[in-house]
Amino acid sequence: MREIRSYEKSLERSRVSLHRPDRPSEFTLLGRRWDLLDHVFAPPYSPSTRTAAGLLGLDSAAPSGTAAPLAPDAPAFLEVGSGAGVIAVQAALAGNRVSAVDVNEHAVRNTALNAARHGVADRLEAVHGDLLAPFAGRLFDRIFWSSNYVLAPEEYVFHTDHERAYVDPGYRAHRRYLTEAVHHLAPGGRALLHFCDRGQLDLLTRIAAEQGRALTTLAGRTVLEGESAVRHMLLEITAAE
Repeated sequence: MREIRSYEKSLERSRVSLHRPDRPSEFTLLGRRWDLLDHVFAPPYSPSTRTAAGLLGLDSAAPSGTAAPLAPDAPAFLEVGSGAGVIAVQAALAGNRVSAVDVNEHAVRNTALNAARHGVADRLEAVHGDLLAPFAGRLFDRIFWSSNYVLAPEEYVFHTDHERAYVDPGYRAHRRYLTEAVHHLAPGGRALLHFCDRGQLDLLTRIAAEQGRALTTLAGRTVLEGESAVRHMLLEITAAE
């Protein structure tokens, strides 16, 4: 477990993903073709995007299916850290009005590109920003983040925005998300976090308690990553009673 939690290993995965010679400009996932820009997290090299879609129930859309009708009261879905835009687009295809935010400007462009590719640009806004910062005063029915769950030392300084998809120094981003997400929920809304045991759930739970938050596991899947079986989970964040 120590090896798969290693932040150095995760940073090496980031470097390899960026520079491997067979990195594609397009890939297939969930029965659809997707564009992949340089400097953006690559779903073909990790099971996390497919797993997140499954945990959310967004992995079953027919490859040739058209977008579900967008009702006037369509749910508002916010994805934090949208990357190439797979989850955001799948949510839009399922009939949600979607906002997608990423701190990596290349990822914002990639999300918009895939929204146009799959005919949902009219119901998906791609925004550049850090976590929930661009959405002051806005409320959502569902907020989701597939987090950078590997803990890095507090003093680690990112060399590229791409690294931000892999590690979180001192769990600073997690602390902010745990604190802020519930304040952006519409009545009956849900704040969700995709985490796994490559991260440190015990520490995350302590941080949540410190912020007056409770974590509930809604679903889980075990996925083989290399030679390691890794448990992925969908957590709901609520205000502690």
